Amino acid sequence: MSSTFEIQPIGRFVGQSAAIKRPREIACFSYDEKHQFLLDDSSIRYYYPPELGADLSKGFDTFEKLDDTDDDHLDSLLKTIAANEEKMGKRVEADIVTWRGMMTKIMSAIFSDRDGFEMNATLFQLTKSASFLEENHAYKRQSQARQRQQVAQPGRPSQDMMSFWGYKFETLCLLPNPWSETPRDYIENRGNETVNNHAQYCSVVKTGIGKTVMILGGEVDAVWDFKPDDDSPINWVELKTSADIRNDRDMVTFERKLMKFWIQSFLLGVPKIIVGFRTQDGFLRRVEEMDTASIPGIVKRRGKGTWDGNMCINFTAAFLEFLKAKVTGDGVWRIRRKERAPVIEIFKLEETGHGDIVSDEFINWRIKLALNDQRTVGSGAMDETPQGGGEESVGKL
Repeated sequence: MSSTFEIQPIGRFVGQSAAIKRPREIACFSYDEKHQFLLDDSSIRYYYPPELGADLSKGFDTFEKLDDTDDDHLDSLLKTIAANEEKMGKRVEADIVTWRGMMTKIMSAIFSDRDGFEMNATLFQLTKSASFLEENHAYKRQSQARQRQQVAQPGRPSQDMMSFWGYKFETLCLLPNPWSETPRDYIENRGNETVNNHAQYCSVVKTGIGKTVMILGGEVDAVWDFKPDDDSPINWVELKTSADIRNDRDMVTFERKLMKFWIQSFLLGVPKIIVGFRTQDGFLRRVEEMDTASIPGIVKRRGKGTWDGNMCINFTAAFLEFLKAKVTGDGVWRIRRKERAPVIEIFKLEETGHGDIVSDEFINWRIKLALNDQRTVGSGAMDETPQGGGEESVGKL
């Protein structure tokens, strides 16, 4: 039996935003140049301004593109959570555990009626239950195949080329070490570096929207200066590219893209977005720095009214409450929004099991942790007060 969450009428989400909790990094992991998982921050990169006028198409023929054919599920995220729990000696509690990309799809659904999505969810009920969400890999592959089959208009670049421009811009903006430790030759010759999207730094944060606490994992492009050793906010940078704005139509297109730019950075607590504006044929024309927190206000005051940040938050808070009420008990659930559909559906796929969403390794770890908790209680241990900083409530947007 299917349950549906009505997206329309969106007017019911107007108003002051639901309470939010500032994202706080609790752990991180890296993928190296061969996309091998590493439980460290070795793939962190540092921002340094790119050279304007650069040809973003240069190096397309030598692009070392990640093969994402395999379904990696939540494995890397769960490995990192388990390692953090072992280090801290306690369970990380949350209502939702997923990748940042899944929450971006949900949060933007209120204003993105042309985009569909499919996710799988399961409830893991060892002690406090949490819903684990991942993308339906088969749906993702079908969407990618449809994109590849689209024929570019005469004189326009292919989807593959425009995707490459984004990775090339990142290569032009990033340093493997802080600026003070990087040779000038490297800085000046970043345009000749082979573009490779295998290496990634991934931040794991604890955050919340409304009454829902979440653990999210997602890639972060760079840090502005350095990563502090304490719980201070991190000056992360998100890098994006967009066609230069020539007219009102281009402005509307950019404003719609800006919604997803904002959501992606908002969810991980990235304070700054740097947009590289390019010509139609892929030359870097200018670079603009944007403060993530100011974007919804700018759109409301000067934009075309294509989206509203408070409504995105309120919609997400309401949907997550609906999700928690529907995904109950054992089994695997499908969360589906068909293209242009006015509803998000939730229905059960499998009556038992976790469908590989939650790995056996993570299940075994949580069982071990639960047994340790029982032994601790049995031995009469009393002090269970959490150490260190908690989530910082930032109220409403």
